[in-house]
Amino acid sequence: MTFEVLAEGLAFPEGPIAMADGSVILVEIARGALSRVWNGKTEVICDLGGGPNGAALGPDGAVWVANNGGGGLPRGTASLAPVQAGIDRVDLGTGKGERVWDAVGGNPLSAPNDLVFDRQGGLWFTDYGRQTGRTRHLSGLYYARPGGAGVEEVSFGGTGYNGVGLSPDETVVYAAETFTGRLIAFDLAAAGQVVKGGRGGRLVATAPGRAFFDSLAVQENGDVCVASIADGITTISPAGAIRQTPLPDKLTTNICFGGADLRDAYITLSETGRLIRMRWPEAGLRLNFSA
Repeated sequence: MTFEVLAEGLAFPEGPIAMADGSVILVEIARGALSRVWNGKTEVICDLGGGPNGAALGPDGAVWVANNGGGGLPRGTASLAPVQAGIDRVDLGTGKGERVWDAVGGNPLSAPNDLVFDRQGGLWFTDYGRQTGRTRHLSGLYYARPGGAGVEEVSFGGTGYNGVGLSPDETVVYAAETFTGRLIAFDLAAAGQVVKGGRGGRLVATAPGRAFFDSLAVQENGDVCVASIADGITTISPAGAIRQTPLPDKLTTNICFGGADLRDAYITLSETGRLIRMRWPEAGLRLNFSA
């Protein structure tokens, strides 16, 4: 295992986006910020507050952020005071952030975690849910139609939906469930529309051992790379075959792909506050609207 450390001292990094200019945009959850790593430096693009968790480039050129509202980080990790959770948008030209949604169907979002855009410009995102004492707020999968045409609750009742991604042909949306270590697939009849009877999804695979699943990225060949707390990266084929890539960090939280051949894997190691880059055996899937 060989990798290069691109940044250190990050405050619980997540949501990496590999940019065409060689920089990497990511969130720092414990700092409440959207930041950019480039030329050995880290600079804040926008102070969002709360807990910016996942990030994705949208069709408008802005970075869209799943903000979990703050709190909920591992014990001993600094975090800002909690705010209302929701989906934020950051204009990269001005660095200005704005709240887009914080409720769906009259129900406040608990802790949006990750997001991905489809070809039409629709936005899939997960809501992780939240633990309050002995009460657990359940998790959901949501779809925001292109052009601000409304947000729909596609599935509700999961146990910690975290990472989300689309298959190369966009007929399947994947969600990684943290507490159970399961990868769940939702088969789609059309953009934003789950096949009849499929709102609960189907099981693709379960993590070996007691690993917890975090965020994910999809490879060009359709395999899903899930950041696995305690286990590094777990790569899962659509048929459920599993391959492990161990990493020296107990909180491996996310992976994205970049470089000319999309075989540069950018991985956030949140226990040690690092962003690393390593060569990957397979090319990643080029994301819609990537820079």
